[in-house]
Amino acid sequence: MMNLAEYRHSSARLADFLPWAALVDEGIILNKDGSFQRTAKFRGPDLDSAVPAELVAVAGRLNNAVRRLGSGWAVFVEAQRHFAGAYPPSTFPDVASALVDAERRAQFEEAGTHYESSYFLTFLFLPSEEGSAKAERLLYEGRDRSVGADAREVLRGFIDQTNRVLQLVEGFMPECAWLDDQDTLTYLHSTISTKRHRVRVPEIPMYIDALLADQPLTGGLEPMLGSANLRVLTIVGFPGATTPGILDDLNRLPFSYRWSTRAIMLDKTDATKLLTKIRRQWFAKRKSIGAILKEVMTNEPSTLLDTDAHNKVLDADAALQELGSDQIGQAFVTATITVWDRDPNAADEKLRLVEKVIQGRDFTCMIETVNAVEAWLGGLPGHVYANVRQ
Repeated sequence: MMNLAEYRHSSARLADFLPWAALVDEGIILNKDGSFQRTAKFRGPDLDSAVPAELVAVAGRLNNAVRRLGSGWAVFVEAQRHFAGAYPPSTFPDVASALVDAERRAQFEEAGTHYESSYFLTFLFLPSEEGSAKAERLLYEGRDRSVGADAREVLRGFIDQTNRVLQLVEGFMPECAWLDDQDTLTYLHSTISTKRHRVRVPEIPMYIDALLADQPLTGGLEPMLGSANLRVLTIVGFPGATTPGILDDLNRLPFSYRWSTRAIMLDKTDATKLLTKIRRQWFAKRKSIGAILKEVMTNEPSTLLDTDAHNKVLDADAALQELGSDQIGQAFVTATITVWDRDPNAADEKLRLVEKVIQGRDFTCMIETVNAVEAWLGGLPGHVYANVRQ
Protein backbone atom coordinates (compact mmCIF):
# COMPACT_ATOMS: atom_id res chain seq x y z
CA MET A 1 0.00 0.00 0.00
CA MET A 2 1.00 3.64 -0.42
CA ASN A 3 3.28 5.15 2.23
CA LEU A 4 1.43 8.13 3.69
CA ALA A 5 4.31 9.37 5.87
CA GLU A 6 5.06 12.09 3.32
CA TYR A 7 1.61 13.61 3.83
CA ARG A 8 0.61 12.67 7.39
CA HIS A 9 2.24 10.65 10.15
CA SER A 10 -0.76 9.17 11.93
CA SER A 11 -4.01 7.40 11.11
CA ALA A 12 -6.67 10.08 10.84
CA ARG A 13 -9.63 8.49 9.03
CA LEU A 14 -11.75 5.40 9.45
CA ALA A 15 -10.33 3.97 6.23
CA ASP A 16 -6.86 3.86 7.82
CA PHE A 17 -8.08 1.33 10.40
CA LEU A 18 -9.94 -0.94 7.98
CA PRO A 19 -8.14 -4.13 6.81
CA TRP A 20 -9.50 -4.36 3.24
CA ALA A 21 -7.35 -3.43 0.24
CA ALA A 22 -8.58 -4.86 -3.08
CA LEU A 23 -10.79 -7.41 -4.84
CA VAL A 24 -8.50 -10.01 -6.43
CA ASP A 25 -11.03 -12.66 -7.48
CA GLU A 26 -14.76 -13.32 -7.42
CA GLY A 27 -15.81 -12.32 -3.91
CA ILE A 28 -12.24 -12.55 -2.52
CA ILE A 29 -10.67 -9.60 -0.70
CA LEU A 30 -6.92 -9.04 -0.40
CA ASN A 31 -6.22 -7.38 2.94
CA LYS A 32 -3.47 -4.92 3.79
CA ASP A 33 -1.49 -7.52 5.76
CA GLY A 34 -1.43 -9.94 2.81
CA SER A 35 -4.29 -12.16 3.97
CA PHE A 36 -7.25 -13.32 1.86
CA GLN A 37 -10.88 -13.37 2.93
CA ARG A 38 -14.21 -14.36 1.41
CA THR A 39 -17.74 -14.38 2.77
CA ALA A 40 -20.73 -16.69 2.43
CA LYS A 41 -24.32 -15.92 3.35
CA PHE A 42 -26.18 -18.71 5.11
CA ARG A 43 -29.30 -19.52 7.04
CA GLY A 44 -29.52 -22.31 9.57
CA PRO A 45 -32.45 -24.52 10.58
CA ASP A 46 -35.59 -22.94 12.00
CA LEU A 47 -35.13 -22.83 15.77
CA ASP A 48 -38.88 -22.75 16.40
CA SER A 49 -39.58 -26.02 14.60
CA ALA A 50 -36.28 -27.94 14.89
CA VAL A 51 -35.95 -30.54 17.64
CA PRO A 52 -33.00 -30.32 20.08
CA ALA A 53 -31.37 -33.46 18.67
CA GLU A 54 -31.27 -31.88 15.21
CA LEU A 55 -29.68 -28.69 16.54
CA VAL A 56 -27.04 -30.66 18.46
CA ALA A 57 -26.20 -32.63 15.31
CA VAL A 58 -25.88 -29.43 13.27
CA ALA A 59 -23.61 -27.87 15.91
CA GLY A 60 -21.41 -30.98 15.94
CA ARG A 61 -21.08 -31.09 12.16
CA LEU A 62 -20.29 -27.37 12.03
CA ASN A 63 -17.61 -27.87 14.68
CA ASN A 64 -16.07 -30.71 12.67
CA ALA A 65 -16.06 -28.58 9.52
CA VAL A 66 -14.37 -25.58 11.12
CA ARG A 67 -11.87 -27.20 13.49
CA ARG A 68 -9.85 -28.63 10.58
CA LEU A 69 -8.56 -25.08 10.02
CA GLY A 70 -5.26 -24.42 11.80
CA SER A 71 -2.99 -21.49 12.58
CA GLY A 72 -3.19 -18.64 10.11
CA TRP A 73 -6.95 -19.02 9.73
CA ALA A 74 -9.73 -16.96 11.27
CA VAL A 75 -13.49 -17.46 11.10
CA PHE A 76 -16.04 -14.65 11.48
CA VAL A 77 -19.73 -15.38 12.06
CA GLU A 78 -22.03 -12.37 11.98
CA ALA A 79 -25.74 -11.92 12.56
CA GLN A 80 -27.22 -8.64 11.35
CA ARG A 81 -30.61 -7.52 12.58
CA HIS A 82 -32.10 -4.97 10.17
CA PHE A 83 -35.39 -3.45 9.03
CA ALA A 84 -37.42 -5.88 6.92
CA GLY A 85 -38.89 -3.30 4.55
CA ALA A 86 -42.10 -3.71 2.57
CA TYR A 87 -44.13 -6.88 2.11
CA PRO A 88 -42.75 -8.78 -0.92
CA PRO A 89 -45.00 -8.84 -4.01
CA SER A 90 -46.26 -12.22 -5.21
CA THR A 91 -48.70 -13.81 -7.66
CA PHE A 92 -50.97 -16.81 -7.11
CA PRO A 93 -52.69 -19.11 -9.63
CA ASP A 94 -56.08 -19.12 -7.88
CA VAL A 95 -58.32 -16.73 -5.98
CA ALA A 96 -58.25 -18.64 -2.69
CA SER A 97 -54.47 -18.41 -2.36
CA ALA A 98 -54.58 -14.71 -3.28
CA LEU A 99 -57.16 -14.04 -0.53
CA VAL A 100 -54.98 -15.81 2.04
CA ASP A 101 -51.98 -13.74 0.99
CA ALA A 102 -54.04 -10.52 1.08
CA GLU A 103 -55.02 -11.26 4.69
CA ARG A 104 -51.40 -12.02 5.53
CA ARG A 105 -50.32 -8.74 3.94
CA ALA A 106 -52.92 -6.80 5.96
CA GLN A 107 -51.70 -8.38 9.20
CA PHE A 108 -48.11 -7.55 8.27
CA GLU A 109 -48.92 -3.88 7.62
CA GLU A 110 -50.96 -3.52 10.81
CA ALA A 111 -48.27 -4.98 13.09
CA GLY A 112 -45.92 -2.02 12.63
CA THR A 113 -42.14 -2.21 12.19
CA HIS A 114 -40.64 -5.58 11.27
CA TYR A 115 -37.06 -6.78 11.50
CA GLU A 116 -35.25 -9.75 10.05
CA SER A 117 -31.83 -11.32 10.54
CA SER A 118 -29.11 -12.07 7.99
CA TYR A 119 -26.20 -14.39 8.70
CA PHE A 120 -22.71 -14.28 7.20
CA LEU A 121 -19.71 -16.61 7.47
CA THR A 122 -16.27 -15.18 6.62
CA PHE A 123 -13.03 -17.12 6.24
CA LEU A 124 -9.64 -15.41 6.47
CA PHE A 125 -6.23 -16.92 5.76
CA LEU A 126 -2.84 -15.29 6.34
CA PRO A 127 -0.10 -17.10 4.36
CA SER A 128 3.13 -18.11 6.05
CA GLU A 129 6.15 -15.84 5.99
CA GLU A 130 8.56 -15.80 3.07
CA GLY A 131 11.25 -17.66 4.99
CA SER A 132 8.86 -20.43 5.96
CA ALA A 133 7.70 -20.80 2.37
CA LYS A 134 11.28 -21.16 1.13
CA ALA A 135 12.07 -23.74 3.81
CA GLU A 136 8.99 -25.71 2.81
CA ARG A 137 10.10 -25.79 -0.83
CA LEU A 138 13.42 -27.38 0.20
CA LEU A 139 11.52 -30.49 1.27
CA TYR A 140 10.21 -31.20 -2.25
CA GLU A 141 12.07 -32.26 -5.35
CA GLY A 142 11.40 -30.65 -8.72
CA ARG A 143 10.43 -27.24 -7.34
CA ASP A 144 12.22 -23.98 -7.90
CA ARG A 145 14.00 -23.32 -4.63
CA SER A 146 15.11 -19.80 -5.51
CA VAL A 147 11.67 -18.22 -5.15
CA GLY A 148 9.34 -17.92 -2.20
CA ALA A 149 5.60 -18.29 -1.97
CA ASP A 150 3.65 -17.68 -5.18
CA ALA A 151 0.68 -15.37 -4.57
CA ARG A 152 -1.44 -17.11 -7.20
CA GLU A 153 -0.64 -20.51 -5.73
CA VAL A 154 -1.61 -19.30 -2.26
CA LEU A 155 -4.84 -17.85 -3.66
CA ARG A 156 -5.72 -21.13 -5.39
CA GLY A 157 -5.07 -23.02 -2.17
CA PHE A 158 -7.28 -20.60 -0.24
CA ILE A 159 -10.13 -20.98 -2.73
CA ASP A 160 -9.84 -24.77 -2.70
CA GLN A 161 -9.78 -25.03 1.10
CA THR A 162 -12.72 -22.67 1.64
CA ASN A 163 -14.76 -24.47 -1.04
CA ARG A 164 -14.20 -27.75 0.79
CA VAL A 165 -15.30 -26.30 4.11
CA LEU A 166 -18.40 -24.70 2.58
CA GLN A 167 -19.34 -27.98 0.89
CA LEU A 168 -19.41 -29.56 4.34
CA VAL A 169 -21.52 -26.69 5.67
CA GLU A 170 -23.96 -26.92 2.75
CA GLY A 171 -24.84 -30.45 3.83
CA PHE A 172 -26.74 -29.27 6.91
CA MET A 173 -27.62 -25.62 6.14
CA PRO A 174 -30.84 -24.89 4.20
CA GLU A 175 -29.21 -21.87 2.50
CA CYS A 176 -25.49 -21.34 1.98
CA ALA A 177 -23.67 -19.66 -0.93
CA TRP A 178 -20.64 -17.47 -1.58
CA LEU A 179 -21.18 -13.75 -2.10
CA ASP A 180 -20.16 -12.25 -5.43
CA ASP A 181 -18.19 -9.01 -5.80
CA GLN A 182 -21.15 -6.66 -5.42
CA ASP A 183 -22.69 -8.57 -2.53
CA THR A 184 -19.30 -8.72 -0.80
CA LEU A 185 -18.80 -4.96 -1.01
CA THR A 186 -22.40 -4.38 0.08
CA TYR A 187 -21.91 -6.61 3.12
CA LEU A 188 -18.61 -4.98 4.12
CA HIS A 189 -20.21 -1.55 3.74
CA SER A 190 -23.06 -2.58 6.06
CA THR A 191 -20.55 -3.35 8.82
CA ILE A 192 -19.03 0.15 8.90
CA SER A 193 -22.03 2.32 8.05
CA THR A 194 -25.55 2.85 9.32
CA LYS A 195 -26.74 3.36 5.73
CA ARG A 196 -28.02 0.25 3.97
CA HIS A 197 -27.72 0.27 0.19
CA ARG A 198 -26.02 -1.72 -2.53
CA VAL A 199 -22.44 -0.87 -3.51
CA ARG A 200 -21.38 -0.98 -7.13
CA VAL A 201 -18.08 -2.67 -7.97
CA PRO A 202 -15.59 -0.09 -9.32
CA GLU A 203 -13.82 -0.63 -12.61
CA ILE A 204 -10.51 -0.95 -10.75
CA PRO A 205 -11.41 -2.63 -7.43
CA MET A 206 -8.60 -1.13 -5.38
CA TYR A 207 -8.58 0.87 -2.13
CA ILE A 208 -11.72 -0.82 -0.86
CA ASP A 209 -11.24 0.80 2.54
CA ALA A 210 -11.62 4.35 1.20
CA LEU A 211 -14.45 3.31 -1.13
CA LEU A 212 -16.65 1.83 1.61
CA ALA A 213 -16.03 4.28 4.47
CA ASP A 214 -18.74 6.90 3.95
CA GLN A 215 -19.20 7.98 7.59
CA PRO A 216 -16.59 9.34 10.02
CA LEU A 217 -15.76 7.47 13.22
CA THR A 218 -15.50 9.59 16.37
CA GLY A 219 -13.62 7.94 19.23
CA GLY A 220 -14.00 8.28 22.98
CA LEU A 221 -15.82 6.48 25.77
CA GLU A 222 -19.03 6.68 23.72
CA PRO A 223 -17.93 6.57 20.06
CA MET A 224 -20.06 7.76 17.18
CA LEU A 225 -20.34 6.55 13.59
CA GLY A 226 -21.55 9.53 11.63
CA SER A 227 -24.47 10.90 13.63
CA ALA A 228 -25.25 7.56 15.30
CA ASN A 229 -24.12 6.75 18.83
CA LEU A 230 -22.37 3.37 19.03
CA ARG A 231 -22.66 1.07 22.02
CA VAL A 232 -20.56 -2.10 22.15
CA LEU A 233 -20.94 -5.09 24.46
CA THR A 234 -18.39 -7.93 24.70
CA ILE A 235 -19.09 -11.44 26.00
CA VAL A 236 -16.24 -12.28 28.40
CA GLY A 237 -17.54 -15.41 30.15
CA PHE A 238 -19.49 -18.49 29.13
CA PRO A 239 -21.77 -20.77 31.17
CA GLY A 240 -20.65 -24.26 32.13
CA ALA A 241 -23.12 -25.88 29.71
CA THR A 242 -24.98 -24.52 26.71
CA THR A 243 -27.56 -25.65 24.18
CA PRO A 244 -27.75 -24.72 20.46
CA GLY A 245 -29.74 -21.54 19.98
CA ILE A 246 -29.38 -20.46 23.60
CA LEU A 247 -29.31 -16.78 22.56
CA ASP A 248 -32.20 -17.03 20.10
CA ASP A 249 -34.04 -14.30 22.02
CA LEU A 250 -31.70 -11.80 20.37
CA ASN A 251 -33.52 -12.57 17.11
CA ARG A 252 -36.72 -11.17 18.63
CA LEU A 253 -35.40 -7.76 19.63
CA PRO A 254 -37.17 -4.90 17.77
CA PHE A 255 -34.11 -2.93 16.69
CA SER A 256 -31.01 -3.22 14.53
CA TYR A 257 -27.75 -4.67 15.81
CA ARG A 258 -24.60 -6.50 14.71
CA TRP A 259 -23.59 -9.65 16.56
CA SER A 260 -20.08 -10.66 15.49
CA THR A 261 -18.13 -13.69 16.70
CA ARG A 262 -14.48 -14.05 15.71
CA ALA A 263 -12.41 -17.21 16.17
CA ILE A 264 -8.66 -17.00 15.50
CA MET A 265 -7.80 -20.63 14.93
CA LEU A 266 -4.84 -22.53 16.39
CA ASP A 267 -3.42 -25.77 15.07
CA LYS A 268 -2.68 -28.67 17.39
CA THR A 269 0.94 -27.70 18.07
CA ASP A 270 0.22 -24.07 18.94
CA ALA A 271 -2.82 -25.02 21.01
CA THR A 272 -0.78 -27.56 23.00
CA LYS A 273 1.87 -24.92 23.76
CA LEU A 274 -0.79 -22.45 24.89
CA LEU A 275 -2.62 -24.93 27.13
CA THR A 276 0.64 -26.17 28.64
CA LYS A 277 1.59 -22.58 29.47
CA ILE A 278 -1.81 -21.92 31.04
CA ARG A 279 -1.61 -25.13 33.08
CA ARG A 280 1.88 -24.22 34.32
CA GLN A 281 0.73 -20.75 35.37
CA TRP A 282 -2.26 -22.02 37.34
CA PHE A 283 -0.20 -24.85 38.87
CA ALA A 284 2.23 -22.26 40.25
CA LYS A 285 -0.66 -20.36 41.85
CA ARG A 286 -1.92 -23.33 43.86
CA LYS A 287 0.38 -22.40 46.77
CA SER A 288 1.35 -18.97 48.00
CA ILE A 289 4.94 -17.89 48.61
CA GLY A 290 4.40 -18.18 52.36
CA ALA A 291 3.17 -21.76 52.01
CA ILE A 292 6.18 -22.68 49.86
CA LEU A 293 8.61 -21.17 52.41
CA LYS A 294 6.87 -23.04 55.19
CA GLU A 295 7.27 -26.31 53.28
CA VAL A 296 10.99 -25.65 52.84
CA MET A 297 11.54 -24.77 56.50
CA THR A 298 9.42 -27.53 58.05
CA ASN A 299 10.00 -30.15 55.34
CA GLU A 300 6.27 -30.91 55.43
CA PRO A 301 3.81 -30.51 52.53
CA SER A 302 1.28 -27.75 52.89
CA THR A 303 -2.33 -28.87 53.14
CA LEU A 304 -3.84 -25.52 52.21
CA LEU A 305 -4.23 -25.10 48.45
CA ASP A 306 -5.95 -22.53 46.27
CA THR A 307 -8.86 -24.69 45.13
CA ASP A 308 -9.77 -22.32 42.30
CA ALA A 309 -6.26 -22.56 40.83
CA HIS A 310 -6.32 -26.34 41.31
CA ASN A 311 -9.61 -26.57 39.40
CA LYS A 312 -8.13 -24.47 36.60
CA VAL A 313 -5.23 -26.94 36.37
CA LEU A 314 -7.67 -29.84 36.06
CA ASP A 315 -9.61 -27.94 33.41
CA ALA A 316 -6.41 -27.35 31.40
CA ASP A 317 -5.54 -31.06 31.73
CA ALA A 318 -8.98 -32.03 30.41
CA ALA A 319 -8.59 -29.63 27.49
CA LEU A 320 -5.18 -31.13 26.64
CA GLN A 321 -6.66 -34.63 26.68
CA GLU A 322 -9.54 -33.66 24.39
CA LEU A 323 -7.12 -31.83 22.10
CA GLY A 324 -4.82 -34.85 21.95
CA SER A 325 -7.71 -37.11 20.96
CA ASP A 326 -8.80 -34.66 18.21
CA GLN A 327 -12.20 -34.10 19.79
CA ILE A 328 -11.87 -30.32 19.88
CA GLY A 329 -9.81 -27.47 18.47
CA GLN A 330 -8.61 -24.32 20.19
CA ALA A 331 -9.10 -20.71 19.12
CA PHE A 332 -9.08 -17.16 20.45
CA VAL A 333 -12.80 -16.30 20.50
CA THR A 334 -14.18 -12.77 20.71
CA ALA A 335 -17.92 -12.08 20.63
CA THR A 336 -19.24 -8.51 20.43
CA ILE A 337 -22.68 -6.98 19.91
CA THR A 338 -23.02 -3.45 18.55
CA VAL A 339 -26.15 -1.29 18.68
CA TRP A 340 -26.61 2.30 17.52
CA ASP A 341 -29.09 5.16 17.55
CA ARG A 342 -29.09 8.90 16.96
CA ASP A 343 -30.40 9.41 20.49
CA PRO A 344 -27.76 8.39 23.07
CA ASN A 345 -30.43 7.47 25.62
CA ALA A 346 -32.14 5.20 23.09
CA ALA A 347 -28.78 3.56 22.32
CA ASP A 348 -28.23 2.92 26.03
CA GLU A 349 -31.69 1.37 26.32
CA LYS A 350 -31.02 -0.95 23.37
CA LEU A 351 -27.75 -2.05 24.95
CA ARG A 352 -29.54 -2.68 28.24
CA LEU A 353 -32.03 -5.00 26.51
CA VAL A 354 -29.19 -6.91 24.83
CA GLU A 355 -27.35 -7.20 28.14
CA LYS A 356 -30.52 -8.49 29.81
CA VAL A 357 -30.91 -11.29 27.26
CA ILE A 358 -27.26 -12.36 27.47
CA GLN A 359 -26.98 -12.26 31.25
CA GLY A 360 -30.29 -14.10 31.53
CA ARG A 361 -28.58 -17.09 29.88
CA ASP A 362 -25.70 -17.12 32.42
CA PHE A 363 -23.21 -15.42 30.10
CA THR A 364 -20.89 -12.76 31.49
CA CYS A 365 -20.70 -9.59 29.42
CA MET A 366 -19.04 -6.20 29.69
CA ILE A 367 -20.14 -2.84 28.32
CA GLU A 368 -17.15 -1.33 26.53
CA THR A 369 -16.07 2.21 27.41
CA VAL A 370 -12.33 2.88 27.13
CA ASN A 371 -11.97 -0.11 24.79
CA ALA A 372 -15.11 0.68 22.77
CA VAL A 373 -13.41 1.65 19.49
CA GLU A 374 -11.05 -1.33 19.56
CA ALA A 375 -13.94 -3.67 20.38
CA TRP A 376 -15.93 -2.28 17.46
CA LEU A 377 -12.96 -2.72 15.11
CA GLY A 378 -12.48 -6.28 16.37
CA GLY A 379 -16.01 -7.11 15.24
CA LEU A 380 -15.32 -6.18 11.61
CA PRO A 381 -14.81 -9.13 9.24
CA GLY A 382 -11.13 -9.38 8.36
CA HIS A 383 -9.80 -7.52 11.42
CA VAL A 384 -7.81 -10.00 13.54
CA TYR A 385 -5.61 -7.65 15.58
CA ALA A 386 -8.04 -5.60 17.68
CA ASN A 387 -9.67 -6.81 20.90
CA VAL A 388 -8.13 -10.31 20.91
CA ARG A 389 -9.36 -12.18 23.98
CA GLN A 390 -8.39 -15.53 25.44
